[in-house]
Amino acid sequence: MKMKGWAFYKTNEPLKLIEKDIPKVKPGYALVEVKACGLCHTDVTILSDPGWISILGELPVILGHEVAGEIIELGEGIKGFKVGDRVAISPMPGSDGIGGVGTGRDGGYATHVLVQGEMLIHVPDEVDIAQAAAATDAGMTSHQAVIGRGGVKEGTKVGIIGIGGLGKVGTNIAVGAGAKVYCASRKEEARQKALDLGAYKVAESILDFKDENLEVIIDFAGSGQTTIDALETIGMHGTVVVVGMAKLESNISTKTLILKQANVIGSNGGTKKDIESVIEMMRQGKLSIDVETTTLEKVPEGLDYLHEGKVNGRLIMLNE
Repeated sequence: MKMKGWAFYKTNEPLKLIEKDIPKVKPGYALVEVKACGLCHTDVTILSDPGWISILGELPVILGHEVAGEIIELGEGIKGFKVGDRVAISPMPGSDGIGGVGTGRDGGYATHVLVQGEMLIHVPDEVDIAQAAAATDAGMTSHQAVIGRGGVKEGTKVGIIGIGGLGKVGTNIAVGAGAKVYCASRKEEARQKALDLGAYKVAESILDFKDENLEVIIDFAGSGQTTIDALETIGMHGTVVVVGMAKLESNISTKTLILKQANVIGSNGGTKKDIESVIEMMRQGKLSIDVETTTLEKVPEGLDYLHEGKVNGRLIMLNE
């Protein structure tokens, strides 16, 4: 039997829709029929920036790392799952050394995907499959930044810079954890969205909260200046978590860093446990990620929309 998928061959060349044999299942692996896959700005960058070739596996490779679907075949040795289970797939590299789904191995811009059993995460019936796909990247990355790296918990005074795709999810997660959330965005619409999600206060700049003694600030923008402003705003012994990479350098004040005895740390990706926590929040009705949907046939068009900034929230490919 054959499967379809959008394969990446070379930088600055369009993806190609290919047909290939459905991979054979081997011990420790599961064959998943893709039901949903998120389109990500990372893939937009892969298409145009040769510097990303180093993170990819053997080419050509089918892109798409935000995957959810249904198990249709299981290899020997996988416990806790059965054929017919709805699952999300962790995008982080597995123990086989091949790399993550959609980067090191064929991903979810396809009808089928073969992954290690250790990458599987149960999706409860209460959670929409598009939400589950979004949980694997936007959810995972935001949860790791806010909870894992930031240590945000009930009562924490936390600032969020940038209320885009990740910032919205991060705000939702922080509010769900019981934190007191202060959001900064230049966009009025984004500030209103933050209030709708339960933010305590909003402003155009994080500097507007210099007198609030914030304990943690998550910089989802990463524009360089936003990290500088975050350090100027954070309270004594506070932590600034940098997630965004709009610019790859920031000239922070070491004087401020030292006098405040602050921490500036990075956060990248996350863990399977982060995804499980996000999906559980979804099951409980504490978290819902804004999504728009498209189809497998329109994946290249969807990536163009992302590049042009025409997508609000997360764009999710659905296979009917």
